[in-house]
Amino acid sequence: MPPDIDELAGILGRVPLFQRLPWEELRRLASILRLLEVPPDRVLFREGEYGDCFYVILAGMVEIFKGLDSHEARLLSTRGAGQFIGEMSLFNLDGLRTASVRTQSPTRLLEMRRADFDALLERQPKLAYEMVRVLSGRMKASENEALSDLNERNRQLQEAYENLKAAQAELVEKEKLERELELARQIQMSVLPASLPMVDGFEFGALMVPARAVGGDFYDFIPLGGGRLGVAVGDVTDKGIPAAILMAQTFALLHAEASRADSPAQALQRVNANLLEMNARGLFVTVLYGELETGTRWFRYARAGHVPPIFSLPTQGTALLAVKEGQPLGILEVPQLDQNAVQLPVGSLLLLYTDGATEESNLQGEYFGEARLMRALESAAKQAVKDIPAFIYKELESYKGSASLSDDVTFIAIRSLG
Repeated sequence: MPPDIDELAGILGRVPLFQRLPWEELRRLASILRLLEVPPDRVLFREGEYGDCFYVILAGMVEIFKGLDSHEARLLSTRGAGQFIGEMSLFNLDGLRTASVRTQSPTRLLEMRRADFDALLERQPKLAYEMVRVLSGRMKASENEALSDLNERNRQLQEAYENLKAAQAELVEKEKLERELELARQIQMSVLPASLPMVDGFEFGALMVPARAVGGDFYDFIPLGGGRLGVAVGDVTDKGIPAAILMAQTFALLHAEASRADSPAQALQRVNANLLEMNARGLFVTVLYGELETGTRWFRYARAGHVPPIFSLPTQGTALLAVKEGQPLGILEVPQLDQNAVQLPVGSLLLLYTDGATEESNLQGEYFGEARLMRALESAAKQAVKDIPAFIYKELESYKGSASLSDDVTFIAIRSLG
């Protein structure tokens, strides 16, 4: 039921815009203004429309938008009880709304038409001062808000610019590092044998797959003369550039010492002595180095903490060779080395490798292990020996699935021919 004239006049008297009006003027307004009850989320008017009235909010809350129907809609402010909206269309020469208004909650409004407003100003000219005061306050608040918004946008723009500069510098540094890593990878791969040795009575296969751009694994074939061939495989602790540096040092030292040492063990001891002087990073390297006597088919080797070879004979199966204690290079002044020998009869296979093969795991965290490696070697036995390392690595890849390679992997396969 709508309020009576006196009740509505009392409500109007509490609206700041009308507080100074006489009681009779308030009653007059109460009798001619239209009372509206508007549900929430209802658009009262839209920006750009012609307007010939404004509204006094008696209860509820409305939202004022610029660009309400665009993807760049911006909320300017909210207005509540005691405030008025839509007045700007009465002052504009073209009578167009300068913003859109939408109810936020159930809202009660009084609608004042242009003719009623003009008549009120003629009767109560001082009301114009009150309205100008309110509009001036709104403009000042709007200017402050716009300035604050501009400052915030400038801050965000500056922050975005700084972030962009940092990202660009990081990108340049990353590209530089990638170029350096690629160069290091090319250098590392270039020190490995460019081709497999050609030795009567034997065939060879080799493969090295780094877990990163550069790694710590290496292998080598060293011609020694007198029907002997040096064969080495090594694994530096850790990965990346520090490991690659120690790998290159060990590779060069072993290549130099192998030809003048009396035995594989002596060669490794001399390499160790040099590494102790050069290695300042606390890394160490495991190495298996042996000499293959092509006439007798004996492979005499020394093992410095490295994983044992796998030996396969068609008539006897596949097994790990027996080991004794062997200590890595680069830690102790005189490491204990495992010295051993195996004869390679016709048809036999010898596999040298690094622990990246056996310690690679699947998605369940289960190691590939020595047993699977031996089965993979047996499955590869009918392959050309140059293809055996790649065949075994495919088995390893299939086992680990989508898991990334956690360590460098290296294989050397040696087959004894008739």
